Amino acid sequence: METRLSLMPGQNGTKKLLATYGERLVCVRYRYDAKREVRHKTVELIVETTPWYPRARNARRRPEDMVAVRIAYNETELRERIKRVGGIWRPHHKLWEVDWKTVCAIGLKDRVVTEDGETPISP
Repeated sequence: METRLSLMPGQNGTKKLLATYGERLVCVRYRYDAKREVRHKTVELIVETTPWYPRARNARRRPEDMVAVRIAYNETELRERIKRVGGIWRPHHKLWEVDWKTVCAIGLKDRVVTEDGETPISP
């Protein structure tokens, strides 16, 4: 079955359904079944509305995405390890730049600096 057309409430082809369902109407779709040679008109309705509070989520990262990692000056061994895996020191920001895959492999997720410049858990 193929959907060829989706209409928003108020557009031509939805007015009778809008009168029937009112503000519960989300959209009207026309679906075509080539096998049975029929067209279906379907509606998407809101059947329930409840409060929802989204939780803060970290952005998803690809393995090759570069991230900033905070490593303290006195953590010599960890700094050497980051150098060995190809980390780049950014002196202006005082952060190490390394790909996400490496951060996960080494176990430094809690040291990744977010966009606001803070680490979720300070070292």
